[in-house]
Parts: sequence; structure tokens; C-alpha cells
Amino acid sequence: MTKPIEVEVYGQCFALQGEGDEVYIKQLASYVDEQMRTLTQTMKTGTPTKLAILAAINIADQLFQHQRNQRAGEVELERLTQSMLEHIDHQLELNPA
Repeated sequence: MTKPIEVEVYGQCFALQGEGDEVYIKQLASYVDEQMRTLTQTMKTGTPTKLAILAAINIADQLFQHQRNQRAGEVELERLTQSMLEHIDHQLELNPA
């Protein structure tokens, strides 16, 4: 059994238990805390629950955008790879060994 990792998010203390590295878990908690505090600057009022939900939606949006960009990059890489292979094949046809 792993030792609980103490973190604080938006003034609330949590003891998290899991397989993650302590430094990494604390970075995650800090990121969530930062997202919630950023929202408080743009919202007039908000309960901690509302802020947590909005922060979760923002974080999910960041994740989805990252995944979309990664997929687009993979498609572009595949296209470039195919183009290079075609170019190599063409050069080999022009200049057989």
C-alpha cells in the first residue's frame, strides 16, 4: 500500500493515494489549483464546486485540443513520409542500380 500524498487545492487539503510519483501528483494538484484561481479572477462569484467543474471543463478542453493537434501532426507526418517514399521510389526508377 502506498503512502497518502498530501496536496492542497483551492484551500482544501486532500490525501491522495495512488501509484504516482509524489512530485508529479503535487504538480497536478498545483495545476488544478492554478486553474481554479485563474477562474476566480474572471468570475464575479462562484462556489468552489462551480469553480472545480469549470476548471475541469477547461482542463478537458486543453486535453482534447492537444489530442486533436497530435492527431493532425501524425496525419501530416504520414503524408510527408508517403511523399518521401514516393520520391525515393521515383528516383530509384530513374536511376536503377
